[in-house]
Amino acid sequence: MTPAPVKPPVPYSALEALDVRAGTIVRVEDVPKSDKLLRLTVSFGDHERRILSGMKQERANPQELVGRQALFVVNLEPRKMMGETSEGMLFDLGYADGIAPALAVPERPMPDGVRAG
Repeated sequence: MTPAPVKPPVPYSALEALDVRAGTIVRVEDVPKSDKLLRLTVSFGDHERRILSGMKQERANPQELVGRQALFVVNLEPRKMMGETSEGMLFDLGYADGIAPALAVPERPMPDGVRAG
């Protein structure tokens, strides 16, 4: 695979505006009437959030995600999808390049809610 071209430069302040945190996926559920969406309940230490992710068809057994830690953007505006509200975004690798996605995960277990950067 040839990597996609690097996007144009952005000011450092754009990166600082994102709040990326480690969270543990505690529950995975189907979103009714959706062929793509899963509802993830994610622990960020002091609270849980519902994050919708279009990964239903990417994994043979989505329940394998339960207990896994990953990186999430937690300060996006809430987004309605299929009548439900998503309170963040899961970071994954590969989807934008058309290959089987993988979770972006910390190198070792980290406390839920710890910030990236």
